[in-house]
Order: sequence, then structure tokens, then C-alpha cells
Amino acid sequence: MNESDALDIVQSTIWTVILAAGPAVTAAMVVGIAIALFQALTQVQEVTLTFIPKIITILVVTALTGTFIGAQIFAFTEEVYGRIATGY
Repeated sequence: MNESDALDIVQSTIWTVILAAGPAVTAAMVVGIAIALFQALTQVQEVTLTFIPKIITILVVTALTGTFIGAQIFAFTEEVYGRIATGY
């Protein structure tokens, strides 16, 4: 294994993490922005108001996209194991 192969694996790892975490992070950001807008419009400044909706949203999105996340991680694992089997 040379530097190019190592960088390729690192790049693939980062891309897999982005794809796997993307739906949940995006949903949490959307909910966070909506709640922040609601708080700004109503001047309700409760710090704990954002936690429960974000947690519920992340759980629902993860449950709905679980097969996609699993497929991405499985594809990455197969790629890494294939590289180990071929020796690079």
C-alpha cells in the first residue's frame, strides 16, 4: 500500500460518513432553524425547546433511511475488505 491507496481509503471513508450522517444532520438542521425562527417570532427563549423535537426527528429520519445508511456502510466495508484481499 502506498500513499495514494491510503488517501483513497481516507477519502472513501469521509465520503461514507458524509452520506451516512447526511440525512439525520440535514433534518436536525431544518428542525433547528424552524424552532429558532419560531423562538425569534414569539420571543420564547427556552433553551431546552430544541432538544426533544431534534431527537425525535433524528430517530424518525434514521429509521426511515436505515437501509440506505446500512447499504453505504456495507459497500464501504466490501471495498476495504476487497483491498485487503488483493493486497493494496
